[in-house]
Amino acid sequence: MKIETLRRFKRITISPGEFYASGEPVMMTTLLGSCIAACLYDPVARIVGMNHFLLSNHRYARNMAVTLSEAGRYGVQAMEILINEMMRIGASRKRLCAKVFGGATILGSTQGAGNFACVGEVNCRFIHEFLENENIRLTAEDLGGEKGRVIHFSNGDFAVYVRKIKQIQSERVARRDRECWLKAIESQELTMPDVDLWQ
Repeated sequence: MKIETLRRFKRITISPGEFYASGEPVMMTTLLGSCIAACLYDPVARIVGMNHFLLSNHRYARNMAVTLSEAGRYGVQAMEILINEMMRIGASRKRLCAKVFGGATILGSTQGAGNFACVGEVNCRFIHEFLENENIRLTAEDLGGEKGRVIHFSNGDFAVYVRKIKQIQSERVARRDRECWLKAIESQELTMPDVDLWQ
């Protein structure tokens, strides 16, 4: 996990297998292919969290309930760890909302794969099943397709900025990501209350 600070704002870059939760001004960002990032938020407590998980590199039967499979265990763990951390710092599980991203098929079509699904497809099915089973309201999604995504999640207005990518050109991506982060900071300044510090 990479943490950058600018004034009172933080930018957290999350890698696969990581998560972060906060009630402070923060922008969380990650790069997704077939992985999933769940962006959760409690709009009352203003606590946000993001994870980044790849369920498994195995294939699973299309007609099997994903939340009961070996693949589901990885996703369930990633979701429960994030939810528990958010609750630990003051979020209410009953108020949680979700925006979910990723699950791309970046290695070509899966048609003709018989009774099996690719990782991206399994991930998309899993996150829908999990949120429905846990009664977490899904407010936005951008799942599937054939392009990777860079996403930025802001706790100022709970917005998620999505940029779809085909080829990663690291310097250009880094420059654009930083510009997006700075723009989000400006937006957050308008929604965050002023803080008075007592000496």
